[in-house]
Amino acid sequence: MTDATVVREPDASLVTTLHVTYLLHAVGLAIGAFGTSTIVGAFIFGWPSIIAVIINYVKRADAQDTWLESHFAWQISTFWQAVGWSLLVLVIGIPLILLLGLGFIVMAVGFFVLGVWAVYRIAKGWSRLNDRRAV
Repeated sequence: MTDATVVREPDASLVTTLHVTYLLHAVGLAIGAFGTSTIVGAFIFGWPSIIAVIINYVKRADAQDTWLESHFAWQISTFWQAVGWSLLVLVIGIPLILLLGLGFIVMAVGFFVLGVWAVYRIAKGWSRLNDRRAV
């Protein structure tokens, strides 16, 4: 979304909603980083991120034609891309475990990279929201 497509100024409550959803995603990532799960595993399967993505779907229509629209799309996209890439890591890693025993390394590296990527996406989006800019 470019700044040229912004038609109206968003409600302040939507900015607050996005801060809450970025916070929920960040909590999900932190649980993975400091808990027993992987970062991306906690992001995908943890309640904070699941609640955040549901809120994103419910509230995104309210942000239509505003600079906040991109933030709702960004968070939804980040969540579903994490799911897709995680499935790919599993599809590659599990057969390698069974065949060569290398799957544990592939999956550990893959999930680590995905975790860093998810942290980057949430940090970038939240930073842009704080700057009152579209993602």
